Amino acid sequence: MLDITIIHNPRCSKSRQTLALLEEKGEAPVVVEYLKHPLDVQALKAIFKKLNLESVRDMMRTKEKEYKDANLGDEALSDEALFDAMAQTPKLIERPIVIKGEKARIGRPPESVLDIL
Repeated sequence: MLDITIIHNPRCSKSRQTLALLEEKGEAPVVVEYLKHPLDVQALKAIFKKLNLESVRDMMRTKEKEYKDANLGDEALSDEALFDAMAQTPKLIERPIVIKGEKARIGRPPESVLDIL
């Protein structure tokens, strides 16, 4: 049985709902509060690969003030620059992210994580 990890922000309602959904399903996920324990670039790249997204921006909170202030919407920026921005400013990481084995899903809506359980 593979461990389940949730990249979690307890102040976020979607993150709390996703954690509650996992617990309702009998899961006891490892909870990583990424604002207290920031992820490094290597960890972010590994999660991105598991999410199977087309763009690094798909795992970013593009409406955050920090995103706009740092001009991260600039199409000329490399993926490396975006990963660096998330590592330096964890608030930019879309949440919650549930990881199981080689698969991961963003819990928006919370039910979207069910297909990897």
